[in-house]
Amino acid sequence: MARCDEGYLCEVCGEDVGNISDSDLYLRFVIGELDPERLHTTPERHIRCNPAVGQFIVHPDFEPLICEGAFSKQELDREYVQQRETLVSRGFERLREIEAQGPEGDITSYPLPEAIAKYRR
Repeated sequence: MARCDEGYLCEVCGEDVGNISDSDLYLRFVIGELDPERLHTTPERHIRCNPAVGQFIVHPDFEPLICEGAFSKQELDREYVQQRETLVSRGFERLREIEAQGPEGDITSYPLPEAIAKYRR
């Protein structure tokens, strides 16, 4: 079966990543951490299956994640954690907006403004 027929399967748990608001791949794209040229070749994961990123989402509709070990936000510089929480939480909120708009939107408009500027450079 072709990938488009299967949907996007999580490389961690093997389950379908059915909603863009659950997508680690699109979250990283939206916040400027995944080059648009690599979007179609990078493995997908659920946000919850990547706690190193998901732990930074602070949103009432997202149950907090705990990341153990050296990448735990409790082990990181507080200023960095605050900056990261702001960025990743904005990215999560953007995914929710995209999901609410439906799949008709132009993918180049998905990223946050600063990510779009970065991609254009």
